[in-house]
Amino acid sequence: MKRDSAKSAVLSRALTYVGRYKAYLWVSLFLSAVSVAATLYIPILTGQVIDLLIGQGAVKFSAMVPLLVRIGILIALGAAAQFFTGTCNNRLTYCTVRDIRNDAFRHLQRLPISYLDSHASGDVVSRVITDVDQFADGLLMGFTQLFTGVVTILGTLFFMLRIHWVIALVVVVLTPLSLFVANFIARRTFSMFKKQSEARAEQTALVDEMVGNEKVVQAFTHEAAAQETFDEINERLRASSLKAIFYSSITNPSTRFINSVVYAGVGLTGALAAVSGAMTVGGLSAFLSYANQYTKPFN
Repeated sequence: MKRDSAKSAVLSRALTYVGRYKAYLWVSLFLSAVSVAATLYIPILTGQVIDLLIGQGAVKFSAMVPLLVRIGILIALGAAAQFFTGTCNNRLTYCTVRDIRNDAFRHLQRLPISYLDSHASGDVVSRVITDVDQFADGLLMGFTQLFTGVVTILGTLFFMLRIHWVIALVVVVLTPLSLFVANFIARRTFSMFKKQSEARAEQTALVDEMVGNEKVVQAFTHEAAAQETFDEINERLRASSLKAIFYSSITNPSTRFINSVVYAGVGLTGALAAVSGAMTVGGLSAFLSYANQYTKPFN
């Protein structure tokens, strides 16, 4: 309970900083919606173009031209929306990080000497610099992918249900397997990344103290002991970093394998439906595109 309440308090404080720049947030959400809408509508037009190409001597070039123009306009609109979404997200993230660092540094100026004496200076520096950088990466990824991912999932699901609800059900049933796999791996890598962060903070603190007090270290012939301590921390950092990076790197290929299974299932069932006349070839093309887009946010 204490851990959950602490997480809630941290999240609340982070959202307070983000709330200072609501204009960037709302613009980013709007542009993300525009980008997703344009991306989701393109497969329908592409499917219509494919249907106009099927049949010997039945290609309708005059009907294809307006569709191709609309596809080009949607691609340009989606690209522009993505560009400005990234600009807004970057502005929002780094303004938030700037405020956090400013407040953290002001707080350091008011801390009692007893706190600075009882905490390694390198650890304090690591919290203000490295930890805030990691927070910025997470914040930027969250705003870039979270809202867009949710809208993409709902939009693709809607269009797939309209095209063929049975095949859509196959996608919905199989895709969450990637979530379970990713969650299984993430739970086991969290502790490893935590140990990596702690070891890095210890290493930063030791290097900072040894370099800043080199004369004292040499005066008391502490070089060998300092080297031994550094080697021990460095080895822990190496071991935890290798484990964290190795296990976390399994996530992407594992989820992609499941998504490939989903894509193959959609292709097989969709092909059978197209042969039986339950859906057109263009509809199958659009469905495959939606199935691919549907799985991306889960990754």
